[in-house]
Amino acid sequence: MNLPSRVQLIDVGPRDGLQNEKQPVPAEVKIALVHHLQAAGLTEIEVTSFVSPKWVPQMADNAEVMAGIARLPNVRYSVLTPNVQGFQAAVTSKPDEIVVFGAASEAFSQKNINCSIAESIERFAPVVEAALAAGIAVRGAMSCTVGCPYEGEIAPERVAYLAGLMKSIGVQRVDVADTIGVGTPLTVQKAIEATLQHFDVAHVSGHFHDTYGQALSNTLAALQMGVWNFQSSVAGLGGCPYAKGATGNVATEDVVYMLHGMGIETGIDLDALIDAGAFISDFLGRPSGSRVARAVISKRNNI
Repeated sequence: MNLPSRVQLIDVGPRDGLQNEKQPVPAEVKIALVHHLQAAGLTEIEVTSFVSPKWVPQMADNAEVMAGIARLPNVRYSVLTPNVQGFQAAVTSKPDEIVVFGAASEAFSQKNINCSIAESIERFAPVVEAALAAGIAVRGAMSCTVGCPYEGEIAPERVAYLAGLMKSIGVQRVDVADTIGVGTPLTVQKAIEATLQHFDVAHVSGHFHDTYGQALSNTLAALQMGVWNFQSSVAGLGGCPYAKGATGNVATEDVVYMLHGMGIETGIDLDALIDAGAFISDFLGRPSGSRVARAVISKRNNI
């Protein structure tokens, strides 16, 4: 089994993890979470999104959060930008990378951003062009690559179609996302194979939700294909406001524990990462969604 010797993790907790929280999370807490994550060794962090506060009120403090971060030179800070207006608002915050997003499901695209897949790509094309012209990296998040809450199972051909459209407008790397957490190792591998028709493996990442407890299995399945970039969320935060029943992203702590146990390097201090998860979980008033974190914290308390 030819596994990568090192994995790069992008923690999406501050953005994807918190966007659907009902209680307001102050900017200073979001900033502190980013600081905790970079102190733990995360070198890629998805910080916020520049979307209308009408649709995602939790992200209304995007500029304040970006301005408040004590940036480290080796960390890439990314933001989600849904359109040209969002990009224009984001660019003043000097992100290292912007993220555009599309769905492999036509129904999900209509429910999420009120347009077809093709129309969404037309909308993102000028965003990508502007970002690249400004020297800002571009990542494309591909949602519902194995299952959709409205259409059910998604054929790999739909994933290939979306990946090809992303490539055609200049997106540099893409996320293969199991948005509702219904994927299993084989379906995930088929979605990745479809994506590899347009992107090389170094520019493909896995983004798995743990709704059915398959996220770590799916991560391993992707690793077996040579994928070495993954998104995860500290304390297992997150869900999708447009995907009913979708639970949190796979917990960064759980992914790191698995990778370290396999002898794969991440550059992340697991104990410091658990502390980061404890910080945000304490603020939210609930236990961490990470099984590893709960086990370690229980062990600490019993010593």
